Amino acid sequence: MALQLDKIFVNLPVKNLKNSIEFFSKIGFASNPQFTDDNATCMVISDHIYVMLLVEPYYQTFTNKEIADASKTNEVIVCVSADSREQVDEIVNKALEAGGKPSNDKQDHGFMYGWSFQDLDNHLWEVMYMDPSAVQQQ
Repeated sequence: MALQLDKIFVNLPVKNLKNSIEFFSKIGFASNPQFTDDNATCMVISDHIYVMLLVEPYYQTFTNKEIADASKTNEVIVCVSADSREQVDEIVNKALEAGGKPSNDKQDHGFMYGWSFQDLDNHLWEVMYMDPSAVQQQ
């Protein structure tokens, strides 16, 4: 049997915590005040997905590696699923209106639809919808 874990916490370095909280709140993510201070906040995407926004000096305490300049390099693309094509467009449009930047053009593969943006710190986010009838049940 494959390993099954319950939750994911994505840790992202940010330059300005207040601005990042405001940005992700405009998209529709909730901030958990229980895990928020001057160094970090927990943005709730779902019951199982959380994004920890950590100011860069605090983020640096978790790694010996240099923090990547996401405007020049990429280490990861955070991909989240939406409930519909319309929700994909809604989330990305909210991100762009909140100050995010476009990433890739919309991609429509019939059974799968996606669009992407860059957040205030240039982290790449992809939002996708996959038609449930196209997913073969195992």
